[in-house]
Amino acid sequence: MKKIKLDIVGLSYSQTQSGAYALVLGEIGGNRRLPIIIGGFEAQAIAVEIEKMQPSRPLTHDLFKTFADNFHINVQEVLIYNLIDGIFFAKLICSDGEKTIELDSRTSDAVALAVRFGSPIYTYDFIMDAAGIIIESNDFAFLENIENLPQKENTLHKEPEPEKKKQTKSPYANLNDEQLEATLNKAIEAEQYETAAKIRDEIERRKS
Repeated sequence: MKKIKLDIVGLSYSQTQSGAYALVLGEIGGNRRLPIIIGGFEAQAIAVEIEKMQPSRPLTHDLFKTFADNFHINVQEVLIYNLIDGIFFAKLICSDGEKTIELDSRTSDAVALAVRFGSPIYTYDFIMDAAGIIIESNDFAFLENIENLPQKENTLHKEPEPEKKKQTKSPYANLNDEQLEATLNKAIEAEQYETAAKIRDEIERRKS
């Protein structure tokens, strides 16, 4: 089957699902987007690397990267290869230069490692047809409407959907830009990455 190359185009905190984030992957050279609902820890792991934050101690995915580098193992690509009952399945294609192996992975972990290794992310056309969203422009307002989608990443078991809560105003909405930056730095220093991600979202909303 022909593989479709993807890129990360959005990572948004859910205002309606407690602790949930929407990871949006976009088709390179196309107008289809693949939204995946992931957990807070996994979203933090992706955001920390994208934003080039420097945690005081290595996160789990950073440790994996260091381990792999020391043993000359590289993640060549990430492949989201199946979608069953609303759950995405992914795998890592790894190589030490002599042998190539495939490792089963949750989609969020695979993406978190892809951004650290600089690895390409792929999926198949039937997955884009089944779970993708077609957009007509570069307007990413559609992020606000994907939080109720059923697609989830692959887990060992299906976890119950988080209870929905009423949309609330960001607790950082009343801070000015300088205060936001200072609060963001303090959150990173304290390793409060979920808080840092929320502050980053507020900063990005203001920029847009």
